[in-house]
Amino acid sequence: MKPLGQITVVCGSMYAGKSEELIRLARRALYAKKTVQVFKPSVDRRYDETMVVTHMGVRHEAVPVSSVDELRSKASPDTQVFCIEEAQFFDSSIVDFAVEMADAGKEVVLAGLDQDFRREPFGPMPELLCAADEVIKLRAICVKCGRPASHTYRQVDGRPAHRDDPIVLIGATDSYEARCRACHRLRGKPNKRPTTS
Repeated sequence: MKPLGQITVVCGSMYAGKSEELIRLARRALYAKKTVQVFKPSVDRRYDETMVVTHMGVRHEAVPVSSVDELRSKASPDTQVFCIEEAQFFDSSIVDFAVEMADAGKEVVLAGLDQDFRREPFGPMPELLCAADEVIKLRAICVKCGRPASHTYRQVDGRPAHRDDPIVLIGATDSYEARCRACHRLRGKPNKRPTTS
């Protein structure tokens, strides 16, 4: 029988432990003697250019790629488990890659922010969540009140970011905090959400 493929999406706010969970799943597959490849977007150089690094300093080797096409070109046909860090930074073709690999009997684990700093869907994450066989949604701790946090708060010069600021700004504790719904702030008027009929 052909191996059963699977797509697992690990999502949540910043500081929720997504990278830690991705590394845990990669190491678990290695312990099971599976062939594993870990990829990360080359734009993310916060802690290391060729490693997935958690905010707590846990590290795992990764292949930096600038696009899904480059990821495809570096994906080995013998790989049984693909782990992809910061999936929100890839374009929507990451969904096609994940589905193709799972349909071919591979395991695909993708970690990423499900929402941007405006609390809106981030990049290809909504499609990945729909395609997933398993979703692991992690929550952080709100730095303001200590309650569970599902949102990423961005600050610029000590003030809440403006709704119209660029979506992508690579940073860590200097720019971002985990916040609960009650403590999340944003400057600018909220966008009106489309209504469904």
